[in-house]
Amino acid sequence: MRVYREQILHCDTIKLPQIFDLVVNTPSVRFWVSEERAAIVIANMMRGDKLLKMRNTKREMFFEIYKRAMKLRQEYPEMSVYELAFHVVRQPAPKFYLTAGSAKVIVHKIKKKWYEERKRKQRYLF
Repeated sequence: MRVYREQILHCDTIKLPQIFDLVVNTPSVRFWVSEERAAIVIANMMRGDKLLKMRNTKREMFFEIYKRAMKLRQEYPEMSVYELAFHVVRQPAPKFYLTAGSAKVIVHKIKKKWYEERKRKQRYLF
């Protein structure tokens, strides 16, 4: 939501499809996946899984996580897969690894929840 608002502020004219494209390609403070899920996928990739049944954006994210985990493993071979995943997913990510459509749905759900909460609170004021 923060990135969405920042992108809106930087635009002269607001064209939502372009805004959501910018949002999903903005660097993120971390990889938005749990450490547990990342560890499971890394372990599967270590056994040769190419993630062919996964959506492109998610596959791209896991390949980036895997690449970083293998680099970290070279430095710290004693680390478990879970420890590798824990360290990697908390690193900055180059983008959000979402489609623009997914970002749109997420932003609209957050906005709807905010407006419903605001409406509920106003009822108690009167």
